[in-house]
Amino acid sequence: MINSKEQIIEYFKSGIKKSENFKIGIEHEKFLFNNDNNKRVNYSKIKEMFKALLEFGWNPILEKKNIIGLNKGGKNITLEPGNQIELSGDKLQNIHEACAESQDYLFELRQVTQRLDINIVSAGFDPISKLDEIPNNPKQRYKLMTKDMPLGGELSLDMMYRTCGTQLNIDYSSEEDFIKKFKIVNSIVPISVALFANSSIIEKKKSNYLSYRSKVWQNTSRGGLPKLFFENLDFEKYAEFVINFPILFIQNNDTYISGKKYTFKNFMDGKINEVGNRFPSESDLATHLSTIFTENRLKKYIELRSMDTCGWDCLCAGPAFNIGMLYGNLDEVYEIISKWDKSKIINAYLEAPQKGFNTQLMGKDLLYWASALLNLSKKGLENRDISNRHGKNETIFLDHLQKVIENKTTSADHMISKFSKNEDLSELYDK
Repeated sequence: MINSKEQIIEYFKSGIKKSENFKIGIEHEKFLFNNDNNKRVNYSKIKEMFKALLEFGWNPILEKKNIIGLNKGGKNITLEPGNQIELSGDKLQNIHEACAESQDYLFELRQVTQRLDINIVSAGFDPISKLDEIPNNPKQRYKLMTKDMPLGGELSLDMMYRTCGTQLNIDYSSEEDFIKKFKIVNSIVPISVALFANSSIIEKKKSNYLSYRSKVWQNTSRGGLPKLFFENLDFEKYAEFVINFPILFIQNNDTYISGKKYTFKNFMDGKINEVGNRFPSESDLATHLSTIFTENRLKKYIELRSMDTCGWDCLCAGPAFNIGMLYGNLDEVYEIISKWDKSKIINAYLEAPQKGFNTQLMGKDLLYWASALLNLSKKGLENRDISNRHGKNETIFLDHLQKVIENKTTSADHMISKFSKNEDLSELYDK
C-alpha cells in the first residue's frame, strides 16, 4: 500500500546500486511487414511468429488466453499497439554482452521472419503505412489508450501505432549520482535526436523531418521534456512530479480502468471509486511510472528514450555512446552541460527533429556537440577498459557514430538518398 510521498522516495532509493554492480539494459522495437503486399502484419501473423520462436526456447506470455509476448531468462519480446515487436533485454555487464544479445535475437528473428515471408523495418517511424491501415491486437490496455491518449496530444496515435525507438536503462549509485545523470540525459536530448535520426520517410514520401518520430513524441500525451527536468531534480521532486501526474489507467484484477479523471494523488488518498477506494500497490506505482512518456524517466533505474530505432549495424552505438559518458566519464560531461541554458536546450529539442545537426545550441551547432560528446564517450569507454575475447574494448561500438559525424550524414539522410532514387519500397526493408 502506497499512501505517502516518503514511500515513493524509498522506492527510488531502493534502486541505488554500488557502481561495480551497474548494469546495462537495452530495448529496441521493429516494424514487421508482409513481403507479398507491403502491409503491416496482423495479430494472426504475430501468433504464427511467436509460435515459431518457441523453438528457440522462448516461453509464451498470455493475457486472457491471448499470447501477447515471449520471455526467455531475463529478456522479453513484447507486442506494441500496431504489432511492432520490442526486445527488452536482460540486465547485462557491458556493451559486448548487450550487443551479443541483440545479435542472437536477430539470428532467431531472421530464421522465423524469412520462413513466414515477413520483412523487418528498422526505422523510427513507419515509412509506408497510413494510420488507418495499421492492424491492432487484443492486448487490453491498448484499447483504452487508443481512446484516451489523443485527448492530451494530437499525434498520440501515431506514437502508439507508427513509431519505434531504442531505449537504454542505466543505474545510479546514490541520489547525487541520479541527479547528475538525469541532468545530463535531459540536456543531451537534442543531440540524441539529431545523431540517431532515422525517420525521414512517411507514407512513402519525404517527411521534411530527419526524425519525424521525435516530432510525434513532442506532440504525444504525457510526453515531452518538462522544464522541471533541468533542475537539480532529486528523488523528492521527482516523487512530487509523479504524484501530481495524471493516471493513464489502473489495472484492477484482470481489467483496465481509465484514469483520465484522476492524478496519482487521488489514488494515494483512496478517492477512486472505480477501484473501491483502495490504495495503490507497488505494482500500481510501477505501472504509473511506465506510463509517463517523457523523453527520459525514473523507475528504479533511469530510462533514456530519445533515440530512433536504427539498423542492426548501429544498434549498439547508442548504448555505447551513453554508457561511455554516464558510466565512464560522468564528471567531465556534467561540467560541460551544467553551463547550458535550459531554455536554449528546449528550443534545440523542438528544432532538432527537422534541422538535425544544423540546430543551434549555446552558440554551436549540434554536429559540434555530437563530436565533442563522442570524444568524451570514447574516453569514458577507454576508462572502463572492458575487452571482448579479441582484446577490443567497447570503443569499437562507436565506429558507426564516428562515420556519421565525419560524413555529416545520419541514417535519416541515407534513407532519403536510397529511397529517393527510385522510390523502391524494398530499400526501406532490413537487408
